[in-house]
Amino acid sequence: MPKAKTVTITIGEASYPCRMSMGAMLRFKRETGKEVSEIKDGSISDLAVLLYCCVASACNSEHKDFNLSLEDFCDAISTDDMTTMSAAIQSEVEAGADEDGEGKKN
Repeated sequence: MPKAKTVTITIGEASYPCRMSMGAMLRFKRETGKEVSEIKDGSISDLAVLLYCCVASACNSEHKDFNLSLEDFCDAISTDDMTTMSAAIQSEVEAGADEDGEGKKN
């Protein structure tokens, strides 16, 4: 299976990778008590936590320091960053579903 697409986000002077991974989903479960599949449309707070988890996981995987708390991360990202990252993650989720033969969920 090909590696998930990585998006780069810049916070202050630092750039960080962001991608969906099993580690990101596990971090999301630990932070929220919910599975990623339980995110409801329009839940900005869940999306922000997921994006934070995607960055933290990608940084860990690439051995890049990432010392922001969830709150500091949310304070630093813009709505444009959220849109870019969530679109990349959504395309990965849909591509994964297509590869598994499940098709896109409506």
